[in-house]
Amino acid sequence: MDGALTTEHKEDGSLRRRKTEEDGEDQIGSKLSKTESTGLESCLDEPVELRSVHEVIRYGASSLPAKHYDPDTTEPISSGLQSLEELLSWKRSEANPFNVATVPLANREPSLASTPHRTLVSHDMMGGYLDDRFLQGAESEAPYVFYHWQYIDVFNYFSHNMVTIPPAVWTNAAHRHGVIVLGTFITEWTDGGKMCEVFLKEEESYRAVADRLVQIVHCYGFDGWLINIENPLGETAVKNTPLFLRYLTDQMHERVPGSMVLWYDSVLENGQLKWQNELNPSNRVFFSACDGIFTNYNWTEQSLERMKAYSAAQGRLADIFVGVDVFARGEVVGGKLETNKALEMIRKHDFSTAIFAPGWVYESIPDKTDFRKEQDRFWSLLSDFLYVHRPSSPLPFVSSFCQGAGTSLYWRGQREVDRSWFNLDAQELQPLYYKETLEGEGWLRTQGCPEDAWSGGSSLLVEGVLPSMLSKVCARIFSLQVPLSSRVFVSLIYKPSPGVTVSLELKTADATLCTLRGVQDIPTSSVETAALTEDHQLVRQFSQSCGQWNPDGWTVRCSQLELQGCALRDVCVCDIG
Repeated sequence: MDGALTTEHKEDGSLRRRKTEEDGEDQIGSKLSKTESTGLESCLDEPVELRSVHEVIRYGASSLPAKHYDPDTTEPISSGLQSLEELLSWKRSEANPFNVATVPLANREPSLASTPHRTLVSHDMMGGYLDDRFLQGAESEAPYVFYHWQYIDVFNYFSHNMVTIPPAVWTNAAHRHGVIVLGTFITEWTDGGKMCEVFLKEEESYRAVADRLVQIVHCYGFDGWLINIENPLGETAVKNTPLFLRYLTDQMHERVPGSMVLWYDSVLENGQLKWQNELNPSNRVFFSACDGIFTNYNWTEQSLERMKAYSAAQGRLADIFVGVDVFARGEVVGGKLETNKALEMIRKHDFSTAIFAPGWVYESIPDKTDFRKEQDRFWSLLSDFLYVHRPSSPLPFVSSFCQGAGTSLYWRGQREVDRSWFNLDAQELQPLYYKETLEGEGWLRTQGCPEDAWSGGSSLLVEGVLPSMLSKVCARIFSLQVPLSSRVFVSLIYKPSPGVTVSLELKTADATLCTLRGVQDIPTSSVETAALTEDHQLVRQFSQSCGQWNPDGWTVRCSQLELQGCALRDVCVCDIG
């Protein structure tokens, strides 16, 4: 069964071209003069055949630097900064307006601050800035797409540019799911050491760098930095590094509420480059100056035991992100399809985790068309050690389950464009993806379905083998924390398989209980939605406001609920035998 879900009505037009005052109807560009009226006459007084709307489209050279455009396609792209000089000369007036995130950070439950076991994903793939650098989307046959947002709390875009500015498409997708986004500031090798000696030589110079980093975050709309100094530091430079971190962190917190600055485990307090794989007295000074530490990957269980007993870690276990290299390079615990072994050990000792390069799944498979299947497999292996956070936004709540890519583009169940595309800006709120074992050798699975969609490039496919002894099987597709009004209009659009009877079940809770911090096991009540008839006033209004459509095998089901003081906690799709 495929589908799209709406609670309260909101027309979903995220993939449609939006006309602006400068858009021409034929998209070619023509110049027409506007009809003028005199006296008290209105254009509405004119005969229909004489009325016209005229627009002027002007073409001119862009005032932006050439680096903001792809040299082959001229499409706007995201890019990083390569040098200290480029960073210090950065000006907001020359910033890339196409790379400014437009989606504010969504509320979530629990909040990041109250999450004891956090999960960070560091996206390092083939140097970065691949198809995702195209800020208005790209044609891509089988792109890397991340959609398991419910499991993670922090997303870091990593590359080996000195300053890695996350593409806005990633920031928008993450923010939509309540996930904060960090860029990367990295120095390495001999050139990196020279840059550090320059900007860390005195207070004025390190503050200038920190100020630019804060301004870049504020301009582009992401949420902080991973600071990675992977070169030895001289005496003065290493002495000023904690001061640089503290100043940067304080300024970030002041200018960007909810921001984060993390230190990567690399340099020691004596300036030596020597990865510790843990928090200890040699790197404590950096940890104390910012929001947390991302440890190197070659730790052991003894490392975790030492850290948990270490005085500097007390009260800040959640700020220690134990690194896991999915590529399993060096002497590491787990990695690849055994990454779950590393997470199990990390959670056993109550630490947060930083999963580095989960794009290994994509890079390791020869046939990229198998990516979704392998991605779901990888994250399902980790799911026992990850924690689902709930989107907590007011109504309307809308999703067509589009993952931000597809082999075709659909609108209202019809294929409108028959070519592959990729644009994370078009990714809608993602459901829970999982496979569940049922009694009697039955099973149930949710997964993205690019073969058919209602809107965008994919729908949600719910499939399984249902045992005959069960009269009803439900798949939980969303875990939420959404306050409900006294009357709620619900629309479910789905395409059932033969012999499948679909129903929608909502689980609600007392809204006052849902606001209690630290309360996880909140009692819920199930509400089954009864379909309204096609001639019901609300259904007619819904159809009229959405325009004409031809579902072509899709079923549009509308319901109205009357509730009192409730919050929506779970959305389930059920098959009634």
